[in-house]
Amino acid sequence: MDGKKIYQETCTVMLPEKEQNALPQGKKFPQYTAALIATLGSFAAGTVMAWTSPTLPLLTGPSSPLPITPDEGSWVGCLMAVGALCGALPAGIVADTIGRRRAMQCVALPMLISWLLIIVASSVGWLYAARIIAGLGVGAVSVVAPIYVGEIAASSIRGSLGGFFQMQLTIGILFAYLFGAAVPYLWLNILSGCVPLIYIVTLFFIPESPQHLLAKNNRREAERSLQRLRGAGCYIDEELRQMQTALDRQRAEATTQMEAFKSIFTEKAARKALLIGLGLMLFQQLSGINAVIFYTVSIFEAAGSTLSPSVSTIIVGIVQVVVSFIATLLVDRAGRRVLLLVSASVMALCLAALGVYFHLLDTDVDVTSYGLIPLASVVLFIVMFSVGFGPIPWTMLGELFPAKIKGAASALACVENYVLVFTVTKSFQPLVEVVGSAATFGIFAGICVVAVLFTVFIVPETKGKTLEEIQQELAK
Repeated sequence: MDGKKIYQETCTVMLPEKEQNALPQGKKFPQYTAALIATLGSFAAGTVMAWTSPTLPLLTGPSSPLPITPDEGSWVGCLMAVGALCGALPAGIVADTIGRRRAMQCVALPMLISWLLIIVASSVGWLYAARIIAGLGVGAVSVVAPIYVGEIAASSIRGSLGGFFQMQLTIGILFAYLFGAAVPYLWLNILSGCVPLIYIVTLFFIPESPQHLLAKNNRREAERSLQRLRGAGCYIDEELRQMQTALDRQRAEATTQMEAFKSIFTEKAARKALLIGLGLMLFQQLSGINAVIFYTVSIFEAAGSTLSPSVSTIIVGIVQVVVSFIATLLVDRAGRRVLLLVSASVMALCLAALGVYFHLLDTDVDVTSYGLIPLASVVLFIVMFSVGFGPIPWTMLGELFPAKIKGAASALACVENYVLVFTVTKSFQPLVEVVGSAATFGIFAGICVVAVLFTVFIVPETKGKTLEEIQQELAK
């Protein structure tokens, strides 16, 4: 074998992990660029999710530009999740039909329209409609973007690129926190509306998923797409051949959309992948992240902090962004399982500490001297969530399912995610009122312990494995 051939084969995605890691860094740049652009939709979703944090206190306050009651504000906050679960359902089928890139452009439109409605809103009904419409885009992009990233990434960096979704989400949240504190209400809405517009435009500059193009029998375009993603000097024939072989095998197993959907429940590998995907999304939302974020300002104040609520949320946002970025560097080195185990274990300890703290507070014990303990628990909890159960469920969503069911199965997982978002958002405060803050945090700590067991016994390690190798392991 000559030197040129050896160099070419180091660029092939389907090679073993050791050879994958020999891929020149310059050849990875197109993949990083495509993944960053694809996950701008997550940035847009983050602005939608966090918009209520700076705006609801203003809208329910005495100087509101659009007066609403606290109860109406609660619905403004949670209706986004209703739209999201509706948007997630058809997203996979749409992506399979018109392509990943075009689907991402389509799902950005509801978010753009929602900001236009908020800008011109004259009553709370407009806000309700805008939040539901925005949710359609948020739910759909949560399905399509991870699929695209999982399909374009080389095995050696798929975990890092998969982490971009959560990282961009936290950047979008920080964007809303920062500009919510710095600019007037109208300008916050205008700037937020620019994000999905930029997303639509930049998507024109990335290639379609080569796997999708092969599925549509467009081999020539698939070859061009893969060449753009791997770099002009990379040998891609073997990778393309393996993609085609895997696709042909899947076609032989299921010839219709309905048969493909049924295979989610009839094939061992697909059932196990669905169990893992649904389980990870379940523990992500029931980990207590929303409870901790809700109490952040109170805990900062109890620790003796004089920071304003807006500054406190900005600090939390910065921590999430920084740690989410670090997570993208760790996931392909430490592995998915290790990060999930560490994440859930430490989160359980942090939640237990918060439960004890609130129990002491509720029993009129002087907790002044313990103020740093809950403060440290909150920061450490957010760090651990951002390293493990924040980004990794989204990463694994793009790599667990075979191509024939990826759209439908990912949609089911995302629907579950947003059902839980809605449920937790609406039930959290009533739960606190019924059982108290201490017991609520204790419940979340117990759920994190179960998440540890789930990871130990159910979740496989996917680091450095090709998508085909992952399917083979799930089928065992």
